Amino acid sequence: MKENYLINVLGTQDIGGEKDSIELTTAGDYRFSSSKTVIQYREYDSENPKYSCLNTVEVEGDTVTVIKDFPGESRLVLQKGRRHQCHYSTMFGDLMVGVYTDSFKNSLTEKGGELYVSYSLDFNGGLVSKNEIHIKVQEKEVK
Repeated sequence: MKENYLINVLGTQDIGGEKDSIELTTAGDYRFSSSKTVIQYREYDSENPKYSCLNTVEVEGDTVTVIKDFPGESRLVLQKGRRHQCHYSTMFGDLMVGVYTDSFKNSLTEKGGELYVSYSLDFNGGLVSKNEIHIKVQEKEVK
């Protein structure tokens, strides 16, 4: 994986009115094309930095697929106005969750840009959380 871009990811989660945010800025790989754009970056465990998770965000038309590769693989399919059943791995086991995408904004170009997705997760038909992902991609400065 090339680390030719600076990737900033802001994730927010609202569970029953309690909001939490996580922000990560790291070097990553970015490949843009008219048919499929791919953003890849590693997320390191703060308690044990030798463990990491490879995150891949694929954008194809109006669909965003978020893949987390750590022991097990999670795959969320986000498509505006549609609900998908998705596989989600946790340290406690694997789940099938419903994912409904409320809004989607894509301004990614050859040089970077931004991607924003708002979605909700449900389990057994009950709302679990409302979530947002805001990703900014920019070329790294050459020194």
